[in-house]
Amino acid sequence: MENIFKRSFLEGYASANISIKTVLVALAVTLLISLYIFLVYRLVTRKTFYSKSFNLSLVCTALITAAIIVTIQSSIVVSLGMVGALSIVRFRTAIKDPMDLAFLFWSISVGIICGAGYAAFAIILSITITVAIVVLDNIPVAKASMILVVNCNDIDSEDKILECVRETVKHFSVKSRNMTSSTLDITLELRTSEGGKLVRNLMDIEGVQSANLLQHDGEVTY
Repeated sequence: MENIFKRSFLEGYASANISIKTVLVALAVTLLISLYIFLVYRLVTRKTFYSKSFNLSLVCTALITAAIIVTIQSSIVVSLGMVGALSIVRFRTAIKDPMDLAFLFWSISVGIICGAGYAAFAIILSITITVAIVVLDNIPVAKASMILVVNCNDIDSEDKILECVRETVKHFSVKSRNMTSSTLDITLELRTSEGGKLVRNLMDIEGVQSANLLQHDGEVTY
């Protein structure tokens, strides 16, 4: 009985034989899918800031993850060692764009799935993510909000300014009022397709010294 228990215990820690062919196939499939991720990331970020080094890191991350998963499958002792070694790794680089984080998890997931021998699932995952990105990216969004800053040397001109804004803008919100003994600075958040007309009408108001209309990409609060 003791020998049976001892033999079964040792067999649980025995190393499984993984052929070079298995490793090469896993890495080759991972490389192909990661190159696909590379191209998708390049196309998605064509209108924004593109980081080639980050894009290259996606390919490397997928390959490294696949290699780790294949190695872990060979032995439970190796897998425990990998867990201990990777637990001390800390990433200090800040992710500037949420989409970068999504692509990073996509790359890691492909490495894990391909390393585990389920390449078909990785292909299905990649196709599904691509379709989701294309569909969601083409959904029309509301017109971007703007910030209007009006400087006036007449502190009693606020009603005239707001009335002028109402003529061309349906919805707006007063964000701040800065008043001194002789000047008034008022900031509004609004949406309009007639920005030039609005600014010209404001400049026709007596006492208005300047009117600045700025594009606003932040959170809308109305």
